[in-house]
Amino acid sequence: MRTMEFRMERPGLLKAGDEVELRESTLQTLAGTMYYYTIEPALAMSNNTPKRLRVRKGTVLSVEEEESVYTVTAVFDEPE
Repeated sequence: MRTMEFRMERPGLLKAGDEVELRESTLQTLAGTMYYYTIEPALAMSNNTPKRLRVRKGTVLSVEEEESVYTVTAVFDEPE
């Protein structure tokens, strides 16, 4: 299982237990290729990561409210 965090800016879009589907995007940096993921339809976005996800579907574990943003933690069925 692999766990990832996503930033969500509007409340109530996702809740624990929701199944999510991701869109993968790439970014070329001085450090090499980085990947970032968007929970469709544009609900939340991950940070850049050098490690590519092998699956595009997962489940929301939790949604934590922080100062004006929400952190969505999701789990994906792949080895870390």
